[in-house]
Amino acid sequence: MGLTYFKRYRMEVSLANRVLPQPVLPHGFSFVPWDESLLESHAETKYLSFRAEIDANVFPCLGELAGCYRLMNEIRHKDGFLPAATWLLAHRESANANPEFCGTIQGIRDAAGLGAIQNLGVTPERRSLGLGRALMLRALIGFQQAGLKQAFLEVTAQNAGAIHLYQQLGFAHCRTVYKAVEVAYS
Repeated sequence: MGLTYFKRYRMEVSLANRVLPQPVLPHGFSFVPWDESLLESHAETKYLSFRAEIDANVFPCLGELAGCYRLMNEIRHKDGFLPAATWLLAHRESANANPEFCGTIQGIRDAAGLGAIQNLGVTPERRSLGLGRALMLRALIGFQQAGLKQAFLEVTAQNAGAIHLYQQLGFAHCRTVYKAVEVAYS
């Protein structure tokens, strides 16, 4: 066993006196607000979004469905859990079709009173449609509605697409951190 270190960026955005644009979704997509009955759907969508990504190496629980369920359960039990910043995205082929959940985000108010994005994930087959942007805007609006003036997240430095999206939304890099992960050498 050995340690590998993953470089991550803490990025922050001011929400004070900022008018956020209303998120726009492509036809057939809709936002689904937090509901306790959707815990498993959040966990499964998180798993499908992260299982083959670098963050599943940084946070091994993201590479396992059971791990994503445990993580969602922990997030929803945090003191600062904010349902208004926690969303699923659904896609329906037609009005009577069952929804396919394809995106998820969770937000909490941390001990300092800041909005903390826990995870933003979009399933691979639904990427490049602006869904990540829309989910992030929904969460940031939820933070504003809760009276929060600032939000932050951490992102793995190798995730250039996510970093670019966050910068477009006004997030700025404020600190570099390293996440140590135990790995088995073969």
